[in-house]
Amino acid sequence: MFIATLIAEGLSSGQVDAAVGKLAAAGCTPGAGRWLDEGIAADLPFAAQPDAARTALEGAVSGADVIVQVEAHREKKLLVADMDSTMITVECIDELADYAGIKPQIAEVTERAMRGELDFAAALDARVALLVGLSERAIDQCLEERVRLMPGAVALVKTMRARGAHTILVSGGFTRFAEPVGTRIGFDRRIANVLEIEDGKLTGIVTKPIVDSSTKETTLLGAMAELGLAPEQTMAVGDGANDLAMIRKAGLGVAYHAKPIVAAAAGARIDHGDLTALLYAQGIPSAEWVTE
Repeated sequence: MFIATLIAEGLSSGQVDAAVGKLAAAGCTPGAGRWLDEGIAADLPFAAQPDAARTALEGAVSGADVIVQVEAHREKKLLVADMDSTMITVECIDELADYAGIKPQIAEVTERAMRGELDFAAALDARVALLVGLSERAIDQCLEERVRLMPGAVALVKTMRARGAHTILVSGGFTRFAEPVGTRIGFDRRIANVLEIEDGKLTGIVTKPIVDSSTKETTLLGAMAELGLAPEQTMAVGDGANDLAMIRKAGLGVAYHAKPIVAAAAGARIDHGDLTALLYAQGIPSAEWVTE
């Protein structure tokens, strides 16, 4: 069996019934829809043709996210997540560049790298080189003034951990952000790049090897092996091109408000809602979320 999960504020019973009708018309052999949280999220079970189901349901309800997956193992035992623009609302290197007065210059390169137009490691080296001489204090100032958690981040991670999942934050950003952010959200492990600092100032160098796409993929696969998990028991979520490899290898690979190249390749997309959509995708209603 398969499950299609519809998630949207103000979702109505009529819209759920209409979605079941679309599944029937597409030859998916649906059962009756059922609420996860009335007015917000509903599950639509069906028996066949998941690709046709996804096509039939995407855009069927304005402002709704649709996640289609096999019903077995929908609740995941491993989460590997990106940080910038996924678990937090900003790109840290862009905000750090603002303290150096060069945000537009660096943000353009970041955007191109996240769209997959530039080699990630080379682009990171080039951007960090422009930050040479910036005071180390700017990092703490940026963390305090600019970095905000993505809505739903804490609920997602803490709920999954409370239910026995292992959670890993893997960022192409920097440990000086990933460590406090990951700790605050509740991740079991945090992996990121190290900014080299001497005499209280950035040297313009990132310690090698750089945490990149291959690191994220290797982290996912290594954790699967360590924990004895099958791919279908895993979830990866991110927004940029350097997240593609892990998204493709996870049982549920999620593009979160993602760049077009990622949205096109991922098995699931969240375009409208926040990270709690990934709890609904696992069949977990809000009454069972852990938020503190």
